[in-house]
Amino acid sequence: MREISKGANVSLTELSEDAGAVVVSLSWSSVSGAGDADVSVLLVDANGKVRSENDFYFYNNPAAADGSVQLLGKTPTDSGEEDRIGVDLTAVPEGVERIVVAASQYGGARFGDLDDLRMTVADRSGEPLVGFSIHDAGVETAFIFGELYRRGEEWKFRAVGQGYETGLAGLATDFGIAVLEDAEDTEATEETAEADKATAVEEPGAVGQAAAAGTGQAGAEAGSDAGGPAGSGAPPAPPEPVAVPAQARGRGPRTTKKKVTLPKVARASLAENDSWHQARLFPVPTLKSDKEREVRATSVLLSVMAQVPEFGRRLTAAFGAPAGRMQTFTEVSLPHGETPRRPDGVIRVERAGKLWTALVETKTNGNPLKAEQVQQYMDIAARRGYEAVITLSNDVALEGAPMVDVKVDGRRKHKVSLWHLSWAEVAHQAQMLIRHEGVGNAAHAWLLQELLEYLRHEQSGCHGFQNMGAAWVPVRKGIEDETLAFDDPRAVEVVESWERLIRQVCLRLGGELGQRALPVQRVRRGSDPRARRTAAAGNLCRDGRLTAELRVDGTSSVIAVTADLRTGKVRTCVDVPAPAGSYPLTTVKRLVRLLAEAPADLHVESLVEGGNGPRGTLERLRPEPGDLLPRGGAALAGFRLSLIKGMGNTRGNTESGFIRSVDDAVDRFHQGVVAHLGPLEARAGRRG
Repeated sequence: MREISKGANVSLTELSEDAGAVVVSLSWSSVSGAGDADVSVLLVDANGKVRSENDFYFYNNPAAADGSVQLLGKTPTDSGEEDRIGVDLTAVPEGVERIVVAASQYGGARFGDLDDLRMTVADRSGEPLVGFSIHDAGVETAFIFGELYRRGEEWKFRAVGQGYETGLAGLATDFGIAVLEDAEDTEATEETAEADKATAVEEPGAVGQAAAAGTGQAGAEAGSDAGGPAGSGAPPAPPEPVAVPAQARGRGPRTTKKKVTLPKVARASLAENDSWHQARLFPVPTLKSDKEREVRATSVLLSVMAQVPEFGRRLTAAFGAPAGRMQTFTEVSLPHGETPRRPDGVIRVERAGKLWTALVETKTNGNPLKAEQVQQYMDIAARRGYEAVITLSNDVALEGAPMVDVKVDGRRKHKVSLWHLSWAEVAHQAQMLIRHEGVGNAAHAWLLQELLEYLRHEQSGCHGFQNMGAAWVPVRKGIEDETLAFDDPRAVEVVESWERLIRQVCLRLGGELGQRALPVQRVRRGSDPRARRTAAAGNLCRDGRLTAELRVDGTSSVIAVTADLRTGKVRTCVDVPAPAGSYPLTTVKRLVRLLAEAPADLHVESLVEGGNGPRGTLERLRPEPGDLLPRGGAALAGFRLSLIKGMGNTRGNTESGFIRSVDDAVDRFHQGVVAHLGPLEARAGRRG
């Protein structure tokens, strides 16, 4: 991958023969784990302005109808998170000269609070082509990371790195977008009919001038590169500003309008008694073998992907597939030497007469993927010119830990990408669509609901990560007996299983809330994942504890999860800051009122500067909240809220299993505690 500096440019066609479609990634990290930003993409013409509101893509307008731009969402990494954007350069309209990639923050946050700001561009196969790092971020609340621009028949990339102190509103105004101010900021998103009547207000001239210092320079460079408008006489008259709702300026309610979602509360049943079971589109009781489960699960999933475009696109966009007509097939016979091979499925997407094809290898019921089998499919895909091989199983992929080891012949001109998808991710995406974001019509919503019912059935074998592995029992027993060696390699296996479990917990929690939930990694970007897991394994051997942190998107709450293998307890906790300038007794009483519906066994501990204060259970503190006040006049800094529950004894996902106990602990803590802390917003906190 080529590294370039601010202001430099490079031709994508010089870097790859497969640059007709690219994946742009924006990434950053935060020591506190609370940093976040929203990406946006603007398609601008030769005048440096958007042609219409359809040329502005952000979280409430994530995809172009022609498939040229698709916001793929955030992906957790070992040191933060990465926001990816799919760009099909062959589908970009002729009137578009530049594709500007930017990000913005909200709530007073600045880019100087984030570390390792970086943009990379990869080709269709996922091979990184060019990277650009930003080192001078400060008070800016919006940043243009870079841009893709035309030069004749080729596309080039320029590293821009221009910041705005005026946020996304200032950036958008500079590209001909006027921001509509909501009449009532506190009104729900569903009332946007009134908000849309508000007057389009352009930012003051000072804002436009400050913004022009960034994009104006970039535009001049682009013009001089081609001898175009920047070097010609008087500039053409700018087009009329495009009005965009105020939600585009920063974080706002994320609802999808004019789409169908299913109600959370099911209609009352017409059955005579509870023994009657509703008829299902995808029945599972007849499944008797793993092979039957794999065949049925593959066919069910691929058929729904083909019939529900939003769902099929959601699962394949991150793998480099274009937006187009999708067809799916099962049990396809493909030649391979003297014995044909039969992958579990094939996905084909057609766009503009071109085909994108992926082979699918499926495992259910916790069965592991076989490296030899996946290798054969990689070889077949390379020979036949297919773009990808997708593995699908109960396991959850980890960065720096491949699901299977395969060899790629570097002499082959055609590259094949290997991707992994977990059943938990499939269920998460289906739930996000039918519960929160919506799909095109009621039939599509019903199909996704039937798919979810199938995946959740005990016979389907598609329940996600459900086994802590063979190392779990001996490691746990060694910790209990204090006989586990400090460098026992089995401890690393347990740490990897723990990370997979936490990622799955985040998927399930995010699906319920309609927001992303991501693991928090307090490490520097670029650190070796294997070294980090080895260090965590050493801590496990020494302390007997597995620890993790997770954060729900849109909040600063960091939920800490600790599984103590010595005591057999799972602790979930969060730190809550005391509001500045408030009276301590008033703050304590307010917290107790907010926790009126919280479990009585919730542990509440007051925090003071440099230490801890009084503590007790919520049941004891409700009649006497003053017992939480620090002694000796110490200043109240905040509170630590903790729930403790028993840990499952087995390694699996049964009622008595460890995986189920951790999942239930996080669910109970979020629903019973964190969800009630709106007025006292939770903040990142250390584990107790």
